[in-house]
Amino acid sequence: MKLKHSLFTRRQFLNGLFGGWIAALLGSFFYPVVKFIFPPTREPDQIILPFSDFKDMGSNSVRKFSWGTKPGLLKKNEDGSYIAFVGICTHLDCNVAYLPDERKFFCACHDGWYDEVGRNIGGPPPKPLRQLVLVIEEENLVIKREDVE
Repeated sequence: MKLKHSLFTRRQFLNGLFGGWIAALLGSFFYPVVKFIFPPTREPDQIILPFSDFKDMGSNSVRKFSWGTKPGLLKKNEDGSYIAFVGICTHLDCNVAYLPDERKFFCACHDGWYDEVGRNIGGPPPKPLRQLVLVIEEENLVIKREDVE
């Protein structure tokens, strides 16, 4: 079936196609910026984990746990005490890994180093790892932000 007239011209069609492509491209650039400025979720005030999951940790070892949308790191020290950190580099929010042989935390994004208590010792990180408050209550491990009582 042949139409006698078109709803829009060829030029209008191509302009609309090109305009849609430009809008999609700009949206893909600005979406991460908007999500960075206005984060979709906030981190929890505290989490409760069963302590039985972490009792069998060897000394100088680290286990991961979820701290909201970010990884958390629970480290068992030589003296049997525990220390918890948010496992995100303070430079550009990359994930941090623990190297037990070197007794250091390492950020592979830009070669950032932290000692075993979270202090920044090398590379570009401007601040130490963010430490979390850790309380053992009966059979639970309660992990809180530092500013929460």
